[in-house]
Amino acid sequence: MPKNMGVLLLSDWIPTMFAPLTAISRLFARKTTGFSSLLCFVILVLSGCESTSTQSSTSSYPTPMGDVGAPPVENLTLSEGDVILVSFPGAPDLNITQTIRRDGMIDLPLIDEVSAVGKTPDELEALLVQLYEPQLVNSEVQVTVVSSSIPMFVSGSVAQPGKILVSRRITALEAIMEAGGPIMGRSDLKNVTVIREENGVRSNFKLNIKDILDGKPAESFILKASDIVYVPELKF
Repeated sequence: MPKNMGVLLLSDWIPTMFAPLTAISRLFARKTTGFSSLLCFVILVLSGCESTSTQSSTSSYPTPMGDVGAPPVENLTLSEGDVILVSFPGAPDLNITQTIRRDGMIDLPLIDEVSAVGKTPDELEALLVQLYEPQLVNSEVQVTVVSSSIPMFVSGSVAQPGKILVSRRITALEAIMEAGGPIMGRSDLKNVTVIREENGVRSNFKLNIKDILDGKPAESFILKASDIVYVPELKF
């Protein structure tokens, strides 16, 4: 009887001894499960944020140099004052640099005068290939714009109204600044007008330059050669 009793006491004592370890294991299991659930939740949230960020970065933005109602910017056409290099890969001794005259013409070897104004460099190349075909075995011609001088006009309430010449496409705001800037307190920058004539058709574009100066979201309006920017005076 004492022996059986000793065995019974030992069997009762063993679970009692390991009970704290069992409790700790169960607690750790619960905490691990809770931590795993929390980790999964954080991963899901971060994945959603990453997905949103990716969608935002790939969303389309308006063209910086466009404007509502404004025609798209096409390939730059040659105008008076432009300096171009006409090169002949098959006859490099004919290479020549020309400034487009006021009448729009340039002088080239073998074929004399050619009208260049109003054409794109690609269009002038195609024309010269045709003109030089009877003259050269290799009639390949390349036209490169060395420098460009684009005429524009700014009138109305600006410091220095008149004609401006620029070497690149600029916006209406840049043209106003080239003309000395608006007259503070007198210029109505909310109702600027760009007057454009193409193929005998005149078009007017109304611009709110003040929004741009105030830092508000607004698309810039790019000018074309011979555009007229008119800045009216404020009406009191």
